[in-house]
Amino acid sequence: MGTEVEVSEPLIEKIAAVNDDEEEADQPIPEWKDQITIRGLVASAIMGTLFCIITHKLNLTVGIIPSLNVAAGLLGFFLVKSWTSFWSKLGFSIKPFTRQENTVIQTCVVACYGLAFSGGFGSSLLAMDERTYQLIGADYPGNRAEDVKNPGLGWMIGFVVVVSFLGLFSLVPLRKVMILDYKLTYPSGTATAMLINSFHTNTGAELAGKQVRCLGKYLSISFFWSCFKWFFSGVGNSCGFDNFPSFGLTLFKNTFYFDFSPTYVGCGLICPHIVNCSVLLGAIISWGFLWPFISQHAGDWYPADLGSNDFKGLYGYKVFIAISLILGDGLYNLIKIIAITVKEMWNRSTKDSKLPFVNDIQDTETSKLLLEQKEREIVFLKDGIPTWFAASGYVGLAAISTATIPTIFPPLKWYLVLCSYLIAPALAFCNSYGTGLTDWNLASTYGKIGLFIIASLVGTDGGVIAGLAACGVMMSIVSTAADLMQDFKTGYLTLSSAKSMFVSQLLGTAMGCVIAPLTFWMYWTAFDIGSPDGPYKAPYAVIFREMAILGIEGFSELPKHCLALCCGFFVAALVINLLRDATPTKISRFIPVPMAMAVPFYIGAYFAIDMFVGTVILFIWELVNRKDSEDYAGAVASGLICGDGIWTIPSAILSIFRVNPPVCMYFGPADGS
Repeated sequence: MGTEVEVSEPLIEKIAAVNDDEEEADQPIPEWKDQITIRGLVASAIMGTLFCIITHKLNLTVGIIPSLNVAAGLLGFFLVKSWTSFWSKLGFSIKPFTRQENTVIQTCVVACYGLAFSGGFGSSLLAMDERTYQLIGADYPGNRAEDVKNPGLGWMIGFVVVVSFLGLFSLVPLRKVMILDYKLTYPSGTATAMLINSFHTNTGAELAGKQVRCLGKYLSISFFWSCFKWFFSGVGNSCGFDNFPSFGLTLFKNTFYFDFSPTYVGCGLICPHIVNCSVLLGAIISWGFLWPFISQHAGDWYPADLGSNDFKGLYGYKVFIAISLILGDGLYNLIKIIAITVKEMWNRSTKDSKLPFVNDIQDTETSKLLLEQKEREIVFLKDGIPTWFAASGYVGLAAISTATIPTIFPPLKWYLVLCSYLIAPALAFCNSYGTGLTDWNLASTYGKIGLFIIASLVGTDGGVIAGLAACGVMMSIVSTAADLMQDFKTGYLTLSSAKSMFVSQLLGTAMGCVIAPLTFWMYWTAFDIGSPDGPYKAPYAVIFREMAILGIEGFSELPKHCLALCCGFFVAALVINLLRDATPTKISRFIPVPMAMAVPFYIGAYFAIDMFVGTVILFIWELVNRKDSEDYAGAVASGLICGDGIWTIPSAILSIFRVNPPVCMYFGPADGS
């Protein structure tokens, strides 16, 4: 999920020039091999592990994953600076820590933890397991026992290895076109570059030190608070602060309560205000009005004696209406970005692109900016990746993957895999171009399209497994391709070699192929993943399996009026997005985001309360001291998220060894009430 941000090229160059003026020393740009260091890779592995744990936790609980790029850049700076300072104090001569090395670390970390999302561990792969099959129901049409594949460490590592590297080779030859010719902004990549550049200046290093101390402070608070909460969480799913009826027992039954989660409060601090408010609005509409209204028609619209997780009852409304909102939002943005892409490419083909320099820049400043830009272009193009290497790498990996994937997922035949790889570069280009223009990465939307197409082609005999596997393949390729191009933009602005960016992406992906499955396996082994009454509901597992079944069976088995409601919410998602684009900014910034609204429809309102608390804190902070909020909000949020994430490790170890919390803090009505 992203937001539209416009950053002009002259502004980028001007900021970069200021950063260079403030450089502590005029250091030569290191060779690409020197930008990749052992200490950097060690730091990347440590942070990649932590961020994979955080990503899995968010993916298995609420499915909303904020950008952790800022935290990656800041923690990378902190770890290596601490390392160099320690050995320097002991009298050793230490190689200087450059912004190029900082960029390589950040790129490696993002590539590593990105696989925790694009690998499908909380969505397409988990949708194949037996728990999800049982939740939907053994008698549900299209939901066959044969279409079950439980997670296994071996096949998961094998799957991500054979699919995760293709996206890196698919668009490498177009890096000059995307970055230099089209001058795509890639807002997140640009913001990360500006952050890293600022760290390596006199004033920036001082602020970075304060941000690190702030992050460490809130990381410690979050860690010890999570530890404290554990002691009162007892056995089962109804104990502890996670089930605190903050607004009374009646609202608690409808999932409206504050569960004291540092992770979700931290997400509220990072995510835009409109996203947090959209999540809360979705919770109010669904759990405040819609579900109680439908529940009143139990016995008429659906059998009253069904279980809480039966798809023929209220549970079916929750899942399918959430799917309709997600598909409506995804389809609109896909069409929008394709239209923007075609329009921009047509404009560039009919007239020369000119740098829109601001008129009041003096000749000397203009000359300096042009020199800066020229230097960046020289560095960016100096260490090229040969086109033949990228093409042969893609073809070779596609051949290996085409032969391997059918052995992991037999219903997905080799010719379907091959067809996916033939069209994947075109989809990767569309996604990367759209990300560069709008900062929206629509990898999951492309994955859902592949899911529907392959599931319908294969049919009832294995269509569910084939569709889910194809979804994982497509998501991985288009997501990693967009991430790589965004990292090329970051490298361009930090004077980092394109070759070092590519190699660091390869190394980060290789780390992720091992770390992401291992950290997921920790959750799978230690916790009850997929339980609708537990903390790790894995909401997208059910949603993705239902999408695959829909691709085969259609809508014949939906509860009464469910299809009409789904169509209504699908159209509503399209209309809301249209209003967001058609109205002036002063109005559109208050219009909710349908994708964000959809999440609590299925999961519940509790995390929406937490995220709203985070956004209220940030809003008040901005009113009181905007400068401080801009400097430290990201550090506070990262500390809260990381501290809670770190506690997951000892919590999982205790669970594996069957060590239960000593106290169950439970809330119920008073006697006689």
